[in-house]
Parts: sequence; C-alpha cells; structure tokens
Amino acid sequence: MNQSKSASEILGNPDHQAFSFGGYRGLSRDSVPSVNQLKEGLRILSAMDIKLLRTYNTQQYAHAANLLEAIHQMKQENDGFEMYVMLGAWIDCEGAWTDYRNHEAEDLKNNQAEIDEAVRLAQKYPDIVKIIAVGNEAMVHWAEAYFVSPAIILKWVNHLQDLKKSGELAQDLWVTSSDNFASWGGGDSSYHKPELEALIKAVDYVSMHTYPYHDTHYNPHYWQVEDSDTLSEIEKVDNAMLRARDYAISQYQSTKDYIKSLGIEKEIHIGETGWASKTNELYGNEGSRASDEYKQKLYYDHIREWTNGAGLTCFYFEIFNEQWKDASNPLGSENHFGLITLKGEAKYALWDLADQGVFEGITRNGYAITKTFDGNKDALMETVVPPRSLQLSEN
Repeated sequence: MNQSKSASEILGNPDHQAFSFGGYRGLSRDSVPSVNQLKEGLRILSAMDIKLLRTYNTQQYAHAANLLEAIHQMKQENDGFEMYVMLGAWIDCEGAWTDYRNHEAEDLKNNQAEIDEAVRLAQKYPDIVKIIAVGNEAMVHWAEAYFVSPAIILKWVNHLQDLKKSGELAQDLWVTSSDNFASWGGGDSSYHKPELEALIKAVDYVSMHTYPYHDTHYNPHYWQVEDSDTLSEIEKVDNAMLRARDYAISQYQSTKDYIKSLGIEKEIHIGETGWASKTNELYGNEGSRASDEYKQKLYYDHIREWTNGAGLTCFYFEIFNEQWKDASNPLGSENHFGLITLKGEAKYALWDLADQGVFEGITRNGYAITKTFDGNKDALMETVVPPRSLQLSEN
C-alpha cells in the first residue's frame, strides 16, 4: 500500500533526499512536458532513491499539474513508489517585468491565481503535495524585475495557514517561502524589518537559498587562492570547493543566528543551492573559473554530506539541464546546473551511480543514461583549472 508521510516526517530525513525539478526540454516553457515525459524523469529520480521534488509555478504553465498527475499514476502502478512535492506559487510585484514596477504592491491577479491553483492541487493530491512555498526568491532585492515586500508574502502565508485551520488544507501540510539567505535576515540589515519577523513566525519552516557559485564572481575573495608553490593545481581546486561549502554553511549559520536573535525557534532547510558545470560568462575560464564538472561534483558531494549530517533537507538545484533558462546563449550557466544533460548524459557527480547500474534500462527523451566525456576522467580533468590567485587579481 502507498505510503504518505507528513512534511514533518520528510524534512530533515536523510532517507528523503530532495531535488529541484524542472522537466522542460525545449527552448521555451511554452512546450510543457507531458505526463509520460515527466514519468521518464521520475523513473530516473526514483532509481537514485530521491523522494522529494520542488517546483516553481502552479498555473502559468501546466508543468506542476502534469508532474503531480505523473506521480499519482506511478503510485497507482507501483505500491512501492514514493515521491512528494514542494509546490511553488510564483509571486510578482505590481508591474513586474516592466519599467513600471512597484515593489510595495503586488500583481494581485497573477498571485491570486497561483495561490488558488496551489490550493486546488494540494487538495487534489494531498498524499503528494506536502509543502507549499509562497514565492521563489520573491523578496530578495536583486530580483529587481519582480520582488515584493515581506508583507505581501506574509499575507499569502497567513491565507494558507487559515485554510489549514479551517480544514480546507491538510493540517500537516507545511507552508513556507523559498528565498535567498539575505531575505531571511542572514545578510544585509536592510532586510531586518518587523514584517520579516512576522513572516518568520508565520511560516512552518524557513526555506533558504545559498549560492557560493555566483559569489565566485560577486564576492571573489572567499574563492580566490593565495599564491603557493606547495599546492598542486588540483589541490587548489579541492581547497576552493571546501571554502565554497564553508561559505554556504556560513550563510545558513548567519540566517539561523538572526532568527535566534528574534527569540524565534524555527527549522531551516536549504530550498536551493547548486553549481553549474559549464559557461561562457562570468563564471567561466575568462572569469572566476568556477564552472566544470569536477567542481560541480565536489560541491554536490560536500553539500549532501553537510546537510545529511546536520539533519537538513537540501533541494539541490537541479537534476536536469534546462535550455529555456538562457535560450539565446546555449553556453549560459543557467542552462548547465543540472546533473544530467539534455542528451541523457550523467555528469561526473553521478558517474558512480552509472557505474553501479542504477540507470540501466532507463531512458529520457530517447537517450539511454550514459556518462559525460564517455566516462574518460582524464579528458574531464583537462577542463579543470583552479581559481585565480588573489595577488594576480589585485594587480
């Protein structure tokens, strides 16, 4: 018989590893993957023993609805199949994506539709939808095209909490917002406002994002290395990736410290973190030199080890490459955060699973799951360069 656990049983449980999931394959989200196409991805994830997925929109595209139906059907077909979803409702400010943005007001029509569809889907699939996230990086100020004040997120969180109290939503459903660590008070004090404190009290847990990858460019001092004649090139890379792990941990800790300073006890889990394997932009060999599959694997392994050991859930971003994210630039970093390529190649982070036969007999988009670089590690390592030295960067 199919299992159905509560959010409190799933979050922080190392037996329920999590991924951010987007099943899009084309250059535009207008081409929504079908239920059967999404089942291909679910078979891969299930073979990896993944049991928790995160989505980003509810009604703008049919992806979330199709994914939930795909999981539902697979549960009907196999009593042992177990998969849960953190359903994301997209939140925009008034005039989002235009030159007339008002960050203190909201796009009520869009936001109401997103929340209403989240409620409908949670009611239709209560055995699958265990978390609703109000907004994705919807409060962080660098999301200039659409961010809103915490008061707007709080309004919708309270609405969902009221539906739980009235019995219209399951009481064991958890409600949060998924946002950058700074938005939760772990960074700039400009975010430290009464409405944020009220939001922290209102959510069931804090879903926090951390991206050391991006800060290899925006905060390079953490990433760059001192000149050394004693370390090999690969030792410099290995040490840099340990610093990346510690950088993520420090952002988690600063968020935890801020929440504690308010006298609030609240669970924190990692709603998003990841590392791109390729780019021709800021993080490439002409920039911070952060992007290759070796570094991606180290980051993935370090983050899983840390979060599992600390009793945290980590929605690692992401399982599949998605080329719509930067459709005009195939080598854009946003297209290469996945651990599996569009051609079904498992990147270095998953080579060990491929060697174990985990993906045997499974295909996606007509491709068997093989290994990048044809499994040739020497060829892979030729793409790896260490960060620049501090001395060279400052001269």
